Amino acid sequence: MTDISSTRLETGVLRPPADLPEPVLTPNAKTVLETRYLHRKEGSTLLETCGGAFWRVANDIARGSAEWESEQAIEQLKRDYYMAMANLEFLPNSPTLMNAGKQNGLQYSACYVLPVPDSMAGIFETNKRAALIHQSGGGTGFAFSQLRPAGDIVGSTGGIASGPISFLEVYNASTESVKQGGTRRGANMGILRVDHPDILRFIYCKRDLNDRNLAAYEAASPSLSVEGRESLKRALLESQISNFNISVGITDGFMQAVSHDEEYELVNPRTGKVQSKLRAREVFDKMTQCAWETGDPGMVFLDRINAGPANPVPSMGPVEATNPCGEQPLYPNEACNLGSLNLAQFIKAPAARPSSNGHIPRPAEFIDWNRLERIVRLAVRFLDDVINVNPYPDDLIDHAVKANRRIGLGVMGWSDLLVLLAIPYDSEEAIELGEEMMRFINTTAHDQSERLAEVRGPFPNWSESIYRNGKPIRNATVTTIAPTGTISIIAGCSSGIEPLFALVFDRRGSLDGKLSLETNPMFVEIAQREGFWTEELARQVRSTGTARNVAAIPEKWQRIFGTAHDIALEWHVRMQAAWQKDTDNAVSKTINLAHDASVEDVARAYLMAYETGCNGITVYRDGCKEGVLHVGSGELDELEAVEASSLAGHEELGEEHFDSAIAARPRALRGLTYEIETPLGTAYITINHDEESQPFEVFVNQGRAGSDLAPLSVAIGKLASLVLRMPSSLSPRTRMEEMIRKLRGLGGATGVGFGVDRTRSLPDALARVLEEYLEAVQEPFPSTVATSSPAPSAAPKPARKGFQLSGAFCPDCGMALVHEEGCDKCFSCGYSRC
Repeated sequence: MTDISSTRLETGVLRPPADLPEPVLTPNAKTVLETRYLHRKEGSTLLETCGGAFWRVANDIARGSAEWESEQAIEQLKRDYYMAMANLEFLPNSPTLMNAGKQNGLQYSACYVLPVPDSMAGIFETNKRAALIHQSGGGTGFAFSQLRPAGDIVGSTGGIASGPISFLEVYNASTESVKQGGTRRGANMGILRVDHPDILRFIYCKRDLNDRNLAAYEAASPSLSVEGRESLKRALLESQISNFNISVGITDGFMQAVSHDEEYELVNPRTGKVQSKLRAREVFDKMTQCAWETGDPGMVFLDRINAGPANPVPSMGPVEATNPCGEQPLYPNEACNLGSLNLAQFIKAPAARPSSNGHIPRPAEFIDWNRLERIVRLAVRFLDDVINVNPYPDDLIDHAVKANRRIGLGVMGWSDLLVLLAIPYDSEEAIELGEEMMRFINTTAHDQSERLAEVRGPFPNWSESIYRNGKPIRNATVTTIAPTGTISIIAGCSSGIEPLFALVFDRRGSLDGKLSLETNPMFVEIAQREGFWTEELARQVRSTGTARNVAAIPEKWQRIFGTAHDIALEWHVRMQAAWQKDTDNAVSKTINLAHDASVEDVARAYLMAYETGCNGITVYRDGCKEGVLHVGSGELDELEAVEASSLAGHEELGEEHFDSAIAARPRALRGLTYEIETPLGTAYITINHDEESQPFEVFVNQGRAGSDLAPLSVAIGKLASLVLRMPSSLSPRTRMEEMIRKLRGLGGATGVGFGVDRTRSLPDALARVLEEYLEAVQEPFPSTVATSSPAPSAAPKPARKGFQLSGAFCPDCGMALVHEEGCDKCFSCGYSRC
């Protein structure tokens, strides 16, 4: 029997057995696997190849069948699991790829729902459990609907309840403090029923400053321009509940009241009594206005979810919450084990569909249905095995998961398949094919779950389930269309059922850190085959953000290569609804809107989602959040994205010794960012300079959002910028030298480092960085391309890390994030917030 130890190289590196091929991966897929997934010794030396990682996962998951299969059958199952992954036909969710077989104690599930009971002890017990889940790599969903409203009575103390929004903020702050799996912060979903008395506060919680941030804003705003005040408010808002997606739990009664412009009742969950009424259409308008402004809240149609297969054991319900991206409704303490089929792999003839003897084949005739069926059955078995070997975070979750054995088989590569079949995403043909494919996948997956139940038995709660009068089934739910942000990069395919986000985008090289254009390989291949490919065309498409209305591209291919922001909202919603028809749980999809979309467009999308049978909806208007990629880069440099926290347009201060206004900020500046340790933790300090190499502005970031340290560090940077930009006979470099002299050596009770490298405080750290910066950036600053570094001095200091400021927002690689499938993700390095 082949085991892990027998497939290690002499160097100790794990690989698949010699008769199994290594997977054929794109360079970026290899980089993502090596950076995020492969097993390493003490975080450095690789202990496995990419194929070795798939073999590690296959070995571990196949153990889940050991109770029912012979050793020979398990050996074959390992190989089948391996080949499905190596051929990029099926991949499990990231936690399974990352953790299975490493014996690191981290779970294989991506998402959980935890209960939020109406008691102080229960609220903070859930907060503790959520922190442990985030620490070990999972995301969490919460329904705050059981919490009594703000101002209600607290019976045990006679005090006044602070309401669900205050505890939403508590959970957000806790998430901020816990890094997920040691690499990133966890993701959350917060849901409040539309009939909760605090619903308006919930709707506005990402639009209106809370008390703490309002105080900070009011203290700082008098010294800022109108633009500066707006930038500060936006930054404070986006840090306020930054680790949560939020959605309103919508009832059928509310939607009927919207339709008839009637009032509906708000019910106190503590007493069950009607507390007040609101006009439904006004609440709906407030939701759509806030979604237009901030991307939140989304809508989750609770009554529809609870009337369908996503509520498989009604006696356990109702379902009140979903996982962070909304595609997985769950009962309290449940998790789901997810995986996705790469649809682009199941095509017989990837070419423009020819006619033969007058017959134009239907798109379905080009699908390899037999191979798809085989992989669907294998994937269902894989996900059921995951449940058996998964080291869940606690006993409550372990029991809840095994009682219902939910799995969620979904898809990715849908847009790639459409391109290979020469079908526009926004077409009736695409809608019909999507419905046909999901119906086949769901029917096959349910049949396979029933076959497993014949051998392994049904899920324990089957006798109480909606399936109790039919054939026994192994899994309470079987299909889910989940986000595939990072695994789609590994598979080299498009995400989920989303349209292509972009045809050309910037990719940061894994070794030299330089930017390069990356063009969709199908676009290059087809453009070369059809005779319209040029490098200049790629630059033009990058500039406009679309292939449509580009004269050099034939109209047929303009249609076929439509990207997310080319697709009208009606087609986005219809596509989601088409896949939802035969999906047990829900569909993760973002309805992307152009920046100039109206509030009425958002409202139209929300109403259409309800009318067409979706279980929920997320609308994202391009540019409604800072730090997320806008489509179309124009002719602008990457650095021109860096505008946050600027002091542009500062009004004249009117002091007698000022003979002119403070310098206005140019649209784009070059600069350096430094990382430096201080007694209070790591600080990141950015210094930008103008075309004459004169320092122009300083940004200082230290401390978690919401901490007392964070606004102080920001204030230090703003004051330093003010000194540099105020009118003076002294040059900015001379003023910076004076700042260094004033700040150097300031210290408190503690320090970090030793001897001359000892840093005594954040001001002392700033002085050290300013000093290093002046040595590194000489006058005059040379004219360079955007990815070049400033000219260093003859003997630059190597002690701290400096890098060209890119104006990007991924915390790992620095590239811009995009919003897709309900979460933010980086197409450059594979980072995602879901």
